[in-house]
Amino acid sequence: MLTGEQRSQIDRIWNAFWTGGISNPLTVIEQITYLLFIKRLDDLQLAKEQKATYTGKPVETPVYQPDQQHLRWSRFRNLDPEELFALFTKPDGVFAFMRSLGNVEGTAYNRFMKGATFMIPTPRLLMQVVDLLSDVRMDDRDTKGDVYEYLLSKIATAGQNGQFRTPRHIIKLMVDLMRPTPDDVVCDPSSGSCGFLVGAAEYMHEQYADEFFKPEFRQRFNTEMFLGMEFDATMIRIGAMNLMLHGIEHPNLIDVDALSEANAGFTDRATLVLANPPFKGSLDHEAVEKRVLQTVNTKKTELLFLALMLRGLKVGGRAAVIVPDGVLFGSSKAHQQIRQVLIDRHQLQGVISMPGGVFKPYAGVSTAILIFTKTNAGGTGDVWFYDMRADGFTLDDKRQPTTANDIPDIIARWHSRDAETERTRTEQSFLVPVADIRTNNYDLSINRYKEVVYAQQQHDTPAELIEKIEALDRERQADLQALKALLSEGQSRLSAGTAAAPRCRNQ
Repeated sequence: MLTGEQRSQIDRIWNAFWTGGISNPLTVIEQITYLLFIKRLDDLQLAKEQKATYTGKPVETPVYQPDQQHLRWSRFRNLDPEELFALFTKPDGVFAFMRSLGNVEGTAYNRFMKGATFMIPTPRLLMQVVDLLSDVRMDDRDTKGDVYEYLLSKIATAGQNGQFRTPRHIIKLMVDLMRPTPDDVVCDPSSGSCGFLVGAAEYMHEQYADEFFKPEFRQRFNTEMFLGMEFDATMIRIGAMNLMLHGIEHPNLIDVDALSEANAGFTDRATLVLANPPFKGSLDHEAVEKRVLQTVNTKKTELLFLALMLRGLKVGGRAAVIVPDGVLFGSSKAHQQIRQVLIDRHQLQGVISMPGGVFKPYAGVSTAILIFTKTNAGGTGDVWFYDMRADGFTLDDKRQPTTANDIPDIIARWHSRDAETERTRTEQSFLVPVADIRTNNYDLSINRYKEVVYAQQQHDTPAELIEKIEALDRERQADLQALKALLSEGQSRLSAGTAAAPRCRNQ
């Protein structure tokens, strides 16, 4: 999450674009992202140089060659506005360098950056934005994604087409629940800025650091392990840059509408799906791939994406997917159909209900995480339910850090579900037999199964209450009489004192 100071910095940058003549929010976001990427490239080069100095070896795979040093952020940030603008816009300048970076033919970055356009119109605006961005830290965290999330929160239409970023801590929760392995093919069919793919890659670095010493693993990590689909040109450029900055050099990013016939080849490819598919937006029902409609015939994108994921997973493949609460209890034929498919034809394992504030400030919808495995042969037994009440941040629009956080407990209990058999339905997590779910028309809302214990309260009888009221009234009358007596006594003393006072004579 961005700090208050960082938010103020981004606000100033946003205002600079606005006053500089660029008022289209998506254009602002895209241009800021390009500049953040250029800044990060210089940070990466600096880290490589520091490592080379420490080891006494040459710089490994430098970002900038010796004749390109003038294109680095740290070099050009002090230029005059006119010189800086010329350096950005000339054919071999900064923007052209960024657009051609990773220019191996056929790479995702090369394909999608061909359409990138530099749209900052004046030297003054470019200089102003470069100065402001120089103060934005780009170290450990995926600041570009945090900036993008904050920028989208400022747009009135944010979230209406599913274009908002899943909070980082929710991504990490889902990755920690699924525990990707070096053998997985991780897919997000609505990848956006590729936050889930980045989260899985970071998990690999943390848990399987030794694997990166193996050339065959590094090759697979950079080319085959991650698969994303996105049809928005701006988002797929941002996603490509995001993955490159996290060391995934040649990810499989496909510029396609995942639900369309053009994506018919997405079958039995992934072993792990991590996704937050769009909940609403325009949809051409006639263009939806027929095999997806065979699973669930609907126009609701959240249901169609679940069917798509089942098709794209290999048998034995796993998925953790964010869905709106309506998927859990919706009474339409399509809602019941997709729940029945997950439970009867595959293996539904977990339902984690999240509080409504998780996606604030740009969406207040209540959501849940569905966890399931593709089997094509059923296998659902006891389904694990968890009622998440806190995620480590306040649930209002400010989303400030708090100590209340169920996420560590969710992860610990998920990975020791055998111990959950003794928990009752009055607790925050519990197991529900699949027979109960079928009896309840495949309803997956936790409130359907959660039991509330009401503590018995003892109350006085009406006669006892009247007696207490009368006693209080007597006490009130006694206090009132005592107060009157005090006032009368005080008045008498005041009168006596006035009579005894000497009179002044006229001189």
